[in-house]
Amino acid sequence: MKLIGITGKTGTGKSTIATILAQNLNGIYIDIDKIGHKATSDPNIAKKLCDIFGNGLLDNIGNIDRKKLGNIVFSDTNKMQILTDITWEYMEQELDKILLQNQPYFLFDWALLPKVKYWDMCDIKILVTSDDTVRKKRILARDHISEEYLEKRESATLDYSKLSFDFIFDNDYTKKSMDTFVEVIYNRVIREDK
Repeated sequence: MKLIGITGKTGTGKSTIATILAQNLNGIYIDIDKIGHKATSDPNIAKKLCDIFGNGLLDNIGNIDRKKLGNIVFSDTNKMQILTDITWEYMEQELDKILLQNQPYFLFDWALLPKVKYWDMCDIKILVTSDDTVRKKRILARDHISEEYLEKRESATLDYSKLSFDFIFDNDYTKKSMDTFVEVIYNRVIREDK
């Protein structure tokens, strides 16, 4: 089993890179954010979140509204830590189950990956970066959020030390550069496994 970790700020294109690489390697791609979203749908976790942050988190059908939750936690590190403490056990169990599968390659994609135990388990660590202005325009169009909400979300991201990575890809969002980068990683992985 080989674990490849891909991280970077939201909107850099890390999910696209990870998806293409997973397809090329016939590996399993895991978007850890989606597991976090699933965690907030768990009734026990949703109840804990409402007990702490109030029922104002709920949408009109009684589910956690992630934008409302984001407005609370993104600009307050203590509240973000509370959210992490409540959801992480669920997320960790799900990730551990995934890693029990008999597969040669797993690709973990998450902006916060360097903060958790799986980072140290990664055989290859990749940082995806991009021009901030272009990246933010893409996020606003993709996620249909306000600039104010984006700034709150950005305040919760990590500062990445470039020394911690095996590869750094500065994404210009062209298919050619993404394909070239994926080929470099693919060749490195396959060469190591011979």
